[in-house]
Amino acid sequence: MRDIQYAPVPPYKVPRSEPPEWLVAIMRFLAKLFEPLGQLLGTGWGAVEIVLAALAALGAVWILWTLYQRWQLTRALTQPEHETPVIDRAAALALLEDADALAAEGRFDEAVHLLLQRSVHLIAAARPDWLSPSSTAREIGSIPGLPTAARQAFTLIAREVERSLYALRALAAEDWHRAREAYAAFALQKIASAR
Repeated sequence: MRDIQYAPVPPYKVPRSEPPEWLVAIMRFLAKLFEPLGQLLGTGWGAVEIVLAALAALGAVWILWTLYQRWQLTRALTQPEHETPVIDRAAALALLEDADALAAEGRFDEAVHLLLQRSVHLIAAARPDWLSPSSTAREIGSIPGLPTAARQAFTLIAREVERSLYALRALAAEDWHRAREAYAAFALQKIASAR
């Protein structure tokens, strides 16, 4: 029985090694960096609660404002066609005169592009809530509140401009006449029917 040990074994002492100097430097830096925050949390928890409550209130207001803006945009895009303002006759005729002058010089691409640009400006003037600076011609042409005739005219003009700019295909006289007729049929017919 003498070979059985009854006395406790002394605990094993793990040799303690010092952390590397770079780790000590990082720890000192973090301690200095977060020391003011620790003091603030330790001494003024009431002030921290007020700041957190104010931030939560601001976040709630921002969320409500974003939801309200989306609701207004959705409402504007789904309004019936009869609420869309009519294009001013003088503005439509002035646009056609300017575009006709470009087409007379054989600058059909520029003439159709002018129709598109002025059409966007007219829509923006009539309904600024429908457009954003990043609105594309395709997005504008698919706005539900836009009257069907306007949507068709705008889409045709935009398609001609896309072919000119992106397909690098110069527009011919028939392309110009097709775009001009679409714009004139919508703008002038809409004006005539509104009287």
